Amino acid sequence: MHARDNSNVESAELGAMPQDAGLKGRLPVVPVNQPSGGYLVDPQTSQPPQLPTPHFVRRARKTAMIDVSAITALHRECTERWHHASIDNPYRGFLHLVCEQHQRNFLLWHEEDKARDPTATDHEIAAVKRRIDRLNQERNDWIERLDEYILKNLAAWGVRPLPRAKLNTETPGSAIDRLSILALRIYHMEEQTQRTDVDEEHRERARAKLSILYQQHEDLSAALADLLADLFSGKRVMKIYRQFKMYNDPAYNPYLYQRRPAA
Repeated sequence: MHARDNSNVESAELGAMPQDAGLKGRLPVVPVNQPSGGYLVDPQTSQPPQLPTPHFVRRARKTAMIDVSAITALHRECTERWHHASIDNPYRGFLHLVCEQHQRNFLLWHEEDKARDPTATDHEIAAVKRRIDRLNQERNDWIERLDEYILKNLAAWGVRPLPRAKLNTETPGSAIDRLSILALRIYHMEEQTQRTDVDEEHRERARAKLSILYQQHEDLSAALADLLADLFSGKRVMKIYRQFKMYNDPAYNPYLYQRRPAA
């Protein structure tokens, strides 16, 4: 068996973006030295789609198996599309999970806007608050699913921590969540720079904030790429930090279990 070259690697990708997702994005794409699409584990079996050679495994461990630029492109394009069409998820593999997680942030963003409407009634605010609680729970659940998938990738490729590998307490899933929120923040700040019902001073302030947001997005994208590369080379290790949200659990929230009918 011969070591596979890059063209074969790309043909085996399971998490690449769909061919018809061609919307031009607003966020700057941060170049990273990773295989394009880079999702080389079957989501059903958590195994590589083809048995790699030892040489390929050694080479694969030197780079992250997840392409950060594909994640940020998804965030950018979905945010644009969902403001004009129904929420969808045309992705496969790891990107399917990324899209599900981004959906929760997208919905949360707009529910938070509704919660601050000064004309909303108490009944409407209560309903919005319950939707926010539910969506925030789901958002955290999907962050954990992202991290679970990455841990399965690491195990499937036989990645072992180096003797002095350091623990990274912010997980890739948490960083992807932060990038998701930044994509939404940038989209809406860009809207502010294009408003015609405000003065130039307002637009200038928005442009200044937008410049900072672009830099934050670039920094976080690069940091996530570095983290993933270190995880797949064994230089760093990760754990899943369970959120254990108590307020939605009737077994732990006293306002819920104290009102539960006696058995």
